Amino acid sequence: MPNSHTIKAAELLDFSTAIYGAAGLNRADAELCADTLVQADLWGHQSHGVMRLPWYVARLKSGVVKTDARPELVVDAGAVAVVDGRDAMGQVVTAFGMKDAIRRARLHGVGAVALRNSNHFGTAMYFTLEAAREGCVGFLSTNASPAMAPWGGRVKTVGTNPWSWAAPAGQHAPMVLDIANTGVARGKIYLARQKKLAIPQGWAINAAGEPTTDPEEALAGVTLPMAEHKGYAIAVMMDMLSGVLSGSAFGTAVTGPYQAEKRGGTGHFIIALNIAAFQSLEAFGERMEQLIAELKAVPLAKGYDEIVYPGELEARNDAMHRAHGILLPADTMNGLGRLADESGCRSPFAN
Repeated sequence: MPNSHTIKAAELLDFSTAIYGAAGLNRADAELCADTLVQADLWGHQSHGVMRLPWYVARLKSGVVKTDARPELVVDAGAVAVVDGRDAMGQVVTAFGMKDAIRRARLHGVGAVALRNSNHFGTAMYFTLEAAREGCVGFLSTNASPAMAPWGGRVKTVGTNPWSWAAPAGQHAPMVLDIANTGVARGKIYLARQKKLAIPQGWAINAAGEPTTDPEEALAGVTLPMAEHKGYAIAVMMDMLSGVLSGSAFGTAVTGPYQAEKRGGTGHFIIALNIAAFQSLEAFGERMEQLIAELKAVPLAKGYDEIVYPGELEARNDAMHRAHGILLPADTMNGLGRLADESGCRSPFAN
């Protein structure tokens, strides 16, 4: 097998859908979960792309993620709702919650939906962009398994707890932010390990509390927060929204996709703001275009070729990869090849 392989998004989507189907998901859920992975690769975020497919399948096979579970509305209070995911795939739970938040925003101007008993959902921007496409400002937070220590400590008790905002931007691709509160998403450390690369200083400390550039040591140690104490504090607040407020697990009780046989207990929190309740969507788009123009008009610092707004690079990558294919590293290909053998699905790399 070659060291890398370029594959069309449609082929990768068909394969991933087939793998999820073989693992027990119905067709609609399989297509959704596959699309979230392939879309991450299209955006250039391979740390959250099909590299993760074996992890998700392992959790489905162990039974901690339920193939037939359906999200259940347990609080229905006008603009506010609480959804019990019943241990379904996080993508399925979050898609349900985002659609419901958008529906409530159209009725009330705002929709706020808390989600409990869910699982890892992939990239948050996949879901907030749905709100942007529907004329809303979308927010999504989630908690995650422990990855970093409280500021000043060296034992993992706080998740990366990512969050995302997205909004339409007039004639431009939507403006979207999707970040973890660590200096880097843990998936990027896994990707560095796959590629046998050192990680930069400042990403993590080892189990002894010392700086490391070894991804193995980093994964056994502690990922560092972004912006030092500020990143730690934001992560805790996102756990408050996603875990404590939702009624889901929080702190050290949350399990991530890396462990195949422990229940996730993941919680999420969604807000959708109907832009038309604040001003016309057309006026909002024009104002967003003005904001972007002002950003891009700033004189460049030394070493920079342009200024981009949040989400612009992902939109460019999407167009490029749809046209030319997605280049997958060898370890990702090997993992997908093993899944194909185990499930009886045809490998996308077969001649």
